[in-house]
Amino acid sequence: MKRGFYTIMAAQFFSSLADNALFVAAVEMIKAGGGAEWQRAALVPMFALFYVVLAPFVGAFADSRPKGEVMFISNGIKVLGCLMMLFGSHPLLSYAIVGLGAAAYSPAKYGILTELLPPSLLVKANGWIEGLTIGSIILGVLIGGQLVGPVVASFLLGWDLPLIDTGIDTPPEAAISMIVLLYGLAAWFNTRIPQTGVAMVPLRSETSQSLLRNLLALVPDFWRCNMLLWRDKLGQISLATTTLFWGASGNLRYIVLAWSSVALGYSTTQASSLVGVVAIGTAVGAVIASVRMKLVDAPRLMGLGIAMGLLMLVMNFINNVWLAAPFFILLGGLGGFLVVPMNALLQHRGHNLMGAGRSIAVQNFNEQACILALGGLYALATGLGMSAFAAIVCFGLFVAGNMWLIQRWHAHNCRHHSADVQRLMDIARQDPGH
Repeated sequence: MKRGFYTIMAAQFFSSLADNALFVAAVEMIKAGGGAEWQRAALVPMFALFYVVLAPFVGAFADSRPKGEVMFISNGIKVLGCLMMLFGSHPLLSYAIVGLGAAAYSPAKYGILTELLPPSLLVKANGWIEGLTIGSIILGVLIGGQLVGPVVASFLLGWDLPLIDTGIDTPPEAAISMIVLLYGLAAWFNTRIPQTGVAMVPLRSETSQSLLRNLLALVPDFWRCNMLLWRDKLGQISLATTTLFWGASGNLRYIVLAWSSVALGYSTTQASSLVGVVAIGTAVGAVIASVRMKLVDAPRLMGLGIAMGLLMLVMNFINNVWLAAPFFILLGGLGGFLVVPMNALLQHRGHNLMGAGRSIAVQNFNEQACILALGGLYALATGLGMSAFAAIVCFGLFVAGNMWLIQRWHAHNCRHHSADVQRLMDIARQDPGH
């Protein structure tokens, strides 16, 4: 790996660490403020909101300037969202602003991999970035849980600045003030990311006179890119798989918190550790996949998605942490082993079809739209009285059923479009690393 790759990894690690710590702090802030259960569940779709709304623009923005610069600006937006939450804005609104920064960050984070590395290293690079991202999720939720816990929060609230009233008086506020520092560290690493030498793709709006007209001109371009991936015989399968995986797992993060509360009687601090356990399994699966799997192996792994969905149903029969911990490791491991090769295949096809930033923006749009839709339905169902146990059954059957449909879809492509599928497989094999 090139030296700049490790700087990218460090920047991604600390930014994701802060994202996940902030999620726990936001849950506790709503809970401490007397907010309804549906508001806590709505944090997940609110984070996804700007991924969907701004999808036509963020990919083109990421391709128009150095990726390190885009990542730095994005972290600045995340800091703004933290400060809004810290000084009086509703956590749902503030967390949506953090999601805005994340939406701009993601195309640059993944897009720079295809600029910096050859296709033969994409699976390994995805294994690293997913493994470190999962590691940051583990540490992030654990740190967030400890920051809002009684021991660390009391210590932080005991700090006083002479002659200054910071207005930080509660454990969630103290936690968020520390999380801002993590975003600052990530921003510093962003400034150290080298330029790759890849030519930038100017925004179409730079040549037009009407700002509104130029922004709207990006919408049909984005839609064209979206259709390109959905019509590609391998792109559509990898995109459908990652969309389903992240749509379910993005909401599972909060469902595990809710399930831990009712099944085990856990507080937010205790429940955050189980979210971290799921992430441990995902990290292990991601690392193993990065070593053992290649781009061309990705379509063979869809059965793991079906198994993952069916395994979710077992959660309703677990009532102690000694069973829960190994179960969540296994569940996360299946997901990590599946998503890394699928991500790499999707990035490879997207880079060839439309450019790195735009392809990642299309991927984010579809994945986050799934998170938004499922999260919105879950928040609505929670408001109407659905239990965490019922939600787990719905999510498990949804994942298993749809993965089976995607598997059938790929089999149909292989039967009726075998020449197209084979040609795309040959393209993936052209690099000596495959």
